Amino acid sequence: MTTLKARIYTTVAAAASLLVMANTASAATASSSFNSTITILSTCTIVSTNTLDFGTTGLLNANVDSAANFDVQCTNGTAYDVQLDAGTTAGGSIATRKMTGGGATVDYTMWRDAGRTLNWGETDGTDTVGGTGNGAAQTLTVYGRVPTQTTPAPGTYTDSVTVTISY
Repeated sequence: MTTLKARIYTTVAAAASLLVMANTASAATASSSFNSTITILSTCTIVSTNTLDFGTTGLLNANVDSAANFDVQCTNGTAYDVQLDAGTTAGGSIATRKMTGGGATVDYTMWRDAGRTLNWGETDGTDTVGGTGNGAAQTLTVYGRVPTQTTPAPGTYTDSVTVTISY
């Protein structure tokens, strides 16, 4: 019987050894890693603009004021300057822009402040609006005025001003 017992013990020990080895082999792993990356560049964009609408009036015998907002968006920490050109109507300038209609014009001005004392033009650091981006859209307001002047013929008068952002 000792031989039989020895064989049983040997068989049981061999089987247990195989089970341990099988469990150890299936629990083995290998791993590695990889990087994720993105490069953010200093960037600005004009998100939206609105019409500077002076409404409807009769005689231009008093100032007609209006304001319009537009949104700019720059990456966080990016310094910018926003410029407004003289418009597309012939004879217009940064100091006095012109709306045209039916061969006549209506003078108007654009300002950086609600008191209409700081002209808005296109010389960075002089008559522009500067800021620093925060990554989200930032709203800027342009304040317009149609000053007292000789009233032209009835009609609709328009101009197109280009907004430029430099950064």
